[in-house]
Amino acid sequence: MTLTCGLPSFLVIGAVKAATTWINVQLQDHPDIFMPNPEPHFFSTEFDRGLDHYRSLFAPAAPGQLVGEKSADYFAHRDAPARVAALLPSARLVVQLRNPVERAYSDYKMLFRRGTIRGRPEEYLRHGSEQPRFLEGGLYGRHLHRWLEHFPADQLHVLLYEDVRENAEEAVTGVCRHIGAEPRYSERVGTRPVNDGAAQLLPLGMRQLLAPLKPLAQPLRGTAGFERIRGLFAKQVDYPPLRPDTRAWLADYYARDVEQLQSLIGRDLGHWLELRRVAA
Repeated sequence: MTLTCGLPSFLVIGAVKAATTWINVQLQDHPDIFMPNPEPHFFSTEFDRGLDHYRSLFAPAAPGQLVGEKSADYFAHRDAPARVAALLPSARLVVQLRNPVERAYSDYKMLFRRGTIRGRPEEYLRHGSEQPRFLEGGLYGRHLHRWLEHFPADQLHVLLYEDVRENAEEAVTGVCRHIGAEPRYSERVGTRPVNDGAAQLLPLGMRQLLAPLKPLAQPLRGTAGFERIRGLFAKQVDYPPLRPDTRAWLADYYARDVEQLQSLIGRDLGHWLELRRVAA
């Protein structure tokens, strides 16, 4: 048995808040592909659990299926490139990138709606924050360079957030071809956002109170009765806005890294730093 037997042949490695969950769902709907849920995080935070644990995640794959996984924190993790290269040197890698200013604010909103943070964006999206992930996660040029120290460029497929917005089917086709799967776009999944920050949620206190009952409620999700009752309480989260001066600071912070990224992937990304754009 070889070291890679029963292990993935491709990884979707991030970045966080760049539509990686959407491409994961698209690929999971492909009959020739198996990807586990939830994210394994093996090459980042779960590495100490060992190879047997990691291999067990892919045991349910059917014979002949292409096996992969998605863990969006791999891209920015310092140790992940070397760990992946040591275990899966031939892995096909998929990288999804989003305007780093928008990505930072979207990441902030995710933790805000979870109740992890409660302050305004400017308290977290500057140097010295207790949440350095908001800034460091968007240093794509730095992170991609680290991956390219361990993998040849032709093993990495870089997909931009706007590629998905402009032509989702073509984006999925490109990923399928890169990982060695027959191109297939799932109309059932479509282009609907996954983990959408605009989704209606129960108030935070109610979510925390009902958290122990979540496994019991899971089979009821989507049924008319469940959604009718949920709709009585659910509402959109009122996020603190990203101030123009904070947006401008972020654009300046990322400018040099965006220049490096442009050179690495051969695409003009100047529009990422235009302050006219409104973060989603």
